[in-house]
Amino acid sequence: VSSPSVSTSPVSVTTSGTTATESFTTTSGTTSSNFTTVTATTTKLVSPSSTSTSGPTATSISFQTQPGELLQFCNCTKAICIEDNIVQLVPIICNPPPKPVCVNGLSPVQVMDEDKCCWHWECDCYCTGWGDPHYMTFDGLYYSYQGNCTYVLVEEINKKVDNFGVYIDNYHCDTQDVVSCPRTLIVRHETQEVRIATVTPNTLQVEVTVNKQAVALPYEKFGVNIYESGINHVVEISRLGVNVSYNGLSFSIRMAYSQFGNNTYGQCGTCNNNTADDCMLPNGNIAENCETMADHWQVVDPSKPQCSPGLIPTKAPSTTTPDCEESSICKLLLGSVFEPCHNFVQPEKYYAACSFDNCLLPNLDLECSSLQVYAATCASQNVCIDWRSHTNGVCSYKCPSHKEYRACGPLKEITCTSSQQNETSTQQVEGCFCPNGTMLHDSGVDVCVKTCGCVGVDKIPREFGEKFTVDCQDCTCLEGGNGIVCVPHECAKQNKTSCDGEGFYAVSEVSSEDSCCTIVTCKCSTSLCTTKAPKCTLGFEVHSHIPSGQCCPVYQCVPKRVCVHQNAEFLPNSSVFVDKCQNCFCTNEVNISTQLNTISCEHIPCNTYCEPGYEHQPVKGECCGRCVQTKCVLHAANNSGLILGPGEFKNDPYDNCTIYSCVNIHNHLILSTSKITCPAFNEDSCKPGTTTFLPNGCCKTCAPLDSPTPCSVRQRSDFIVYKGCHSVDRVVMTECEGTCGTVSLYSAEANSMEHSCSCCRESSTTVREVELKCPTGDSISHEYIYVESCSCQDTECSSSQSSELQSTEEND
Repeated sequence: VSSPSVSTSPVSVTTSGTTATESFTTTSGTTSSNFTTVTATTTKLVSPSSTSTSGPTATSISFQTQPGELLQFCNCTKAICIEDNIVQLVPIICNPPPKPVCVNGLSPVQVMDEDKCCWHWECDCYCTGWGDPHYMTFDGLYYSYQGNCTYVLVEEINKKVDNFGVYIDNYHCDTQDVVSCPRTLIVRHETQEVRIATVTPNTLQVEVTVNKQAVALPYEKFGVNIYESGINHVVEISRLGVNVSYNGLSFSIRMAYSQFGNNTYGQCGTCNNNTADDCMLPNGNIAENCETMADHWQVVDPSKPQCSPGLIPTKAPSTTTPDCEESSICKLLLGSVFEPCHNFVQPEKYYAACSFDNCLLPNLDLECSSLQVYAATCASQNVCIDWRSHTNGVCSYKCPSHKEYRACGPLKEITCTSSQQNETSTQQVEGCFCPNGTMLHDSGVDVCVKTCGCVGVDKIPREFGEKFTVDCQDCTCLEGGNGIVCVPHECAKQNKTSCDGEGFYAVSEVSSEDSCCTIVTCKCSTSLCTTKAPKCTLGFEVHSHIPSGQCCPVYQCVPKRVCVHQNAEFLPNSSVFVDKCQNCFCTNEVNISTQLNTISCEHIPCNTYCEPGYEHQPVKGECCGRCVQTKCVLHAANNSGLILGPGEFKNDPYDNCTIYSCVNIHNHLILSTSKITCPAFNEDSCKPGTTTFLPNGCCKTCAPLDSPTPCSVRQRSDFIVYKGCHSVDRVVMTECEGTCGTVSLYSAEANSMEHSCSCCRESSTTVREVELKCPTGDSISHEYIYVESCSCQDTECSSSQSSELQSTEEND
């Protein structure tokens, strides 16, 4: 019904009837009117400025009402039945109600009345929890509690909503199991159970499940809406005015007072703008403090068998902040960074929580959660604080590469599908948002675009009308409908391929020009080749090459450009051992017939000079031979040398009484020195002129010159050498010397020469011993023959016998 222009104030109408006048007041206290109840069946609409029933009827409406009855129409207009089918249209006037004070320190919110025309103030039910953990109840009561079970945060005292509740799963987050942190936030509503669980402890990474099944965001079903808002994950039940957020470090629960006022209990307390009953137990009693109360709100959790409702609560640890160094992070709460919010939200409780976390868990950076919750509470009061840049990186927040961090962003980002944000809320949240000049394509597609178009599974923005291929589908981005329309990709026709030739086989593979299509190509596999590589002789190696257009290799033995000697290969310029008398090396010259490198050798140079008495002779197994002694060498005192061959005797050039001889004993040349001892001689006893030397040239005698020297014993002194060992001193040795009769005459009877030979030989001997010293330092006893007497003895006069006797004498 559209009413004509009317004044802003209702007109009092006097009616006939017996019904008393009653006063009507709206629940908001904003309007006041008087009316009289009468009976009417037909209605005419009139201006409140006229009480006459005459005149044209503005509009005819078919309804039944009684005089004075009030009906509300659209555009915040009410209709009052006057009488006689006359209805007066009166605009509803809203007078601003007084602003109440919320004990939780937050500003009250404006809530529309049921008539949707006027509004009134309400203190929302707002509960938060953070850190290890710290709680702020609906009515603003602060306390800390370190239980490690699953607890009721809020449930209805009188159950009006089917299966509604919010729960928190805490765990010990320190090594001493003293303090705890939130791990999972649970929201139940009717048939759904939403779990927002922390993926990595003490981080903002969470995952969302509904009825134990992972879901993608945004999610909406049966009145439950789950979405991301800045750094938070939000569970919203619009019908109930419930908004629950969680980010891994903190949670917040906001519920409409009109829906839940005076009807909540749990660790978040009773929402009635009165802190006196916030520590209510499940039985309705009020605990001494909320730390004790919190222990009683355990729920059954199969994953935590140690926790069970009804168990005697353990004594809560002290919540008094221990003495420790003041945190520079916590001091920000009281400083200029957060000063713009101090008049709206008092920071003292958040500072106490921050200091508590800093002292008990200094290595987890949990003090950041106190600043984060305080900044979020300030944002709910329309005060934006950009605080993370003042923490020197301790509380920094890193965004994905395609987004940028903002301390104050919209609760819900503008997307291509939403175009403009429908909500009129001016509240802001921190988080990662699309850069300026771009917008989020869709709340479920995390892609920032400059112009709205299409985004497929490849997360690549497309413009309307753009054609592209993805997942082997030929697609087109169209405006309207589903946006992207795809048909199977068509491949170009290919000529039949024949793979002839040894080693080739056909194979299907992805085309390099079109990854969605396959082509038949000929592949080569040497395992299919029948020709095997030959075995080459030493100095040669197998070389192979594949002729153009073929698969199987062709083999041949080619020289390795090495030398070969005694089944071994030698690289050029390397030494080659042929024998130890030659220096050989491998050259780079190639023997044309053998195709092998040649070996060049040079004989090792030898020094052939030998000292006197030595001759250079070849030695088996040696290259240069060596100097071998062939004669005895005597170095006299005047440095004159005397060289004697084996068996040779020589007198000392300066002393005829000294005789040197060289004897070969077992291939060892031994120089022997003999001294002639002359018998006593008296020169006066000789006849004048008969003094002469004996044949030894040393001793004098007075025998006549024509008289032969008789056979007698002659003494000499000399060193004895035997097998390298020699006597220490000269040893007196004897020998037979003198002439004996020897005759050679012709015998006519025998017609031959007859020989009569006699030799001056020993007739009696004795064996004597002498001690010899060896080069090793050892001493040995050696026996030698000493001649006692000599005589002329007959002997055979044959040449052979003479040689044999001579050899025997030499050996002796």
